Amino acid sequence: MKNSVQEAKRYLDNAKEILREKAKKEDGFYQDKKYVKLAGHAAYTGVLVALDGLLGVKGKGRKSVDWYLQELGKMDKKALTSFHTAYDTLHLSMGYDGNQSADISSTGLKLAESLINWVETRTAAA
Repeated sequence: MKNSVQEAKRYLDNAKEILREKAKKEDGFYQDKKYVKLAGHAAYTGVLVALDGLLGVKGKGRKSVDWYLQELGKMDKKALTSFHTAYDTLHLSMGYDGNQSADISSTGLKLAESLINWVETRTAAA
């Protein structure tokens, strides 16, 4: 479990580095969609890596966003809301759409960080 949190933080650090080093921020917007997409995917993957360490394996088939939502709904409604918003921001808005707003990216990265920290406190208490 501890390793999954450390790995998740690596993904998040990579996302921040991609935005900082490659996406070229000007006047509140990133200039290169490609790097916004890469950063969104990296941060979202970090969230999933952390959650996988907490939630464990699924019975059959691949995990879907609905599976994560269902599992988190059983544990913590606030974490459920954070995950749903992180999915929307990191995966859809940044990862797929390449939304160039620096504010949206910042919000997404903060959500990812708070979810990873939430998993870390849950696993530390276990």
